[in-house]
Amino acid sequence: MDIHHLLRMANQIGTFFEAMPERDQALQEVAQHLRKFWEPRMRRELLAHLDAGGAGLRPIVADALRAHRALVEPPAATSDS
Repeated sequence: MDIHHLLRMANQIGTFFEAMPERDQALQEVAQHLRKFWEPRMRRELLAHLDAGGAGLRPIVADALRAHRALVEPPAATSDS
């Protein structure tokens, strides 16, 4: 998936939740939304982008990913070996 498309979508989510009066709650809501509505591959790509510097991410999205990474991060793939 195109990272620019992911950034645009993530930033739109961030813009929506940015209006919440409680910043900590807004950060959690961003993370919960990503977990609930984004497929694991999309979340992995967004987290990889954050780890590479996060250029283009709105601060609320970057902060949400850092604060609630465990919530957003998909479980590691397991093998049957």
